[in-house]
Amino acid sequence: MTVRVSRRQFLKFGAAGLGASSMAMMGFAPDEAHASIRHFKLTGAKMTRNICTYCSVGCGMLLYSRGDGAINAHEEIFHVEGDPDHPVSRGSLCPRGSGVLDFIKAKSRTKFPEVREPGSSEWKRISWDEAMERIARWMKDDRDANFETHDEQGRLVNRWMTSSMVAASACTNETAYLTQKITRALGILKLDNQARV
Repeated sequence: MTVRVSRRQFLKFGAAGLGASSMAMMGFAPDEAHASIRHFKLTGAKMTRNICTYCSVGCGMLLYSRGDGAINAHEEIFHVEGDPDHPVSRGSLCPRGSGVLDFIKAKSRTKFPEVREPGSSEWKRISWDEAMERIARWMKDDRDANFETHDEQGRLVNRWMTSSMVAASACTNETAYLTQKITRALGILKLDNQARV
């Protein structure tokens, strides 16, 4: 006589001190397992490599999104994990990096450039082109008005002291090198690197 037990009951009996082999010898056997196809959640997803922006470590991330690229279809990121091929983190992410999906989907996240005009109390949305034009124009006007070629003793200095640069922390060495070169070429001496560690 064979007594039918569920898998859970079989494991419970085993955990209670009875060996699985002795249970089988007594006639107990678990129900047979039926094979079923379960699709991997990342099947059909588009993978994009990125760098975490939370601190200066610059861990690698893999962002998975769905969307076929059609005109009316909006891609949506649904999964984030560490990039095992990234030389900095080798697939690891801290709690902030692991929780970046909440930041991506936050309703309060700023997704477009905005400007608050002088004297106004409200922010208005502008295009990326307009934002870049404004920044370039303000930098040019300030540099033209405040660039110093010589100091008080008449020494050649070629510096721009009224502006500063804050560089991104999560960038490659090559990007940091180019940022330094561009900043120094403009004459900016006040340069810092953002790091929220």
